[in-house]
Amino acid sequence: MPALHPPDEPPRAALWFAFSGDRLLVRSSHDQAEVVEYADLAKLDVGFDEGHYLGRLDDVDCYAVELPSAEAPDGAALEGLRALYGRLPDEQYSIAGRAVQILLWDKTHRFCGRCGQPTVNAPGERAKLCPQCGLLSFPRLSPAVIMLIRRGDEEFLLARNRAFAEGFYSVLAGFVEPGESLEEAVAREVREEVNLEIRDIRYFGSQPWPFPHSLMIGFTASYVSGEIRPQADEIVEANWYSRRGELPRLPGKLSIARRLIDSFVGPATGDTE
Repeated sequence: MPALHPPDEPPRAALWFAFSGDRLLVRSSHDQAEVVEYADLAKLDVGFDEGHYLGRLDDVDCYAVELPSAEAPDGAALEGLRALYGRLPDEQYSIAGRAVQILLWDKTHRFCGRCGQPTVNAPGERAKLCPQCGLLSFPRLSPAVIMLIRRGDEEFLLARNRAFAEGFYSVLAGFVEPGESLEEAVAREVREEVNLEIRDIRYFGSQPWPFPHSLMIGFTASYVSGEIRPQADEIVEANWYSRRGELPRLPGKLSIARRLIDSFVGPATGDTE
């Protein structure tokens, strides 16, 4: 359960999510990982008093802390969250995603963006307060829409972004612009990226995406008109694929993109990243 205010004394039995940049300190084997214990962190001179309280997991308090160096002790390793998916317990993985975003926000908002003065933690809420001009800066969150476009009952759209690896395809996605509704963002992104018109835009689900601080909001929609014309500076290729045919490499189970695809074609379809 997320929370802001810690208990009076940080208990040693708490879960400490210790990061160096965007990498979490864990003890791991090939298929399992666990966060490092308090006693191990104490040997690293971790600043526990500067930790951020995250809330409780099964009556255990959880904190995020920044490591003083990028060196992992013997028997431990620093790993990115993508590599830890499926190896760290699901609930801990979710908390780790929250932790890394809060640590990044803390690191990048130590000075006021309006007047340049050092900030302090605001009382009563998770925000940085400028004592000079009163500006409040909350943890950054960038909403993005991601959408599966279907044509009839058998076909759906996949595209390869210029940033993707060779042979890797996914559904379309893009960030929401100021003053825009989520549904308007879906229609605009589809129009811009592949020159198609859509309808029946329906909410599917959402997923925190801590790479570095997005919220992915999923939708489905139906094709109305237009011929595929990829946006030259973003999309290398886009095509209609049959739900019953052979598919290219698809996103892994970590992503809402794969959940959208599986909802249409069924699970365990196509190779994954």
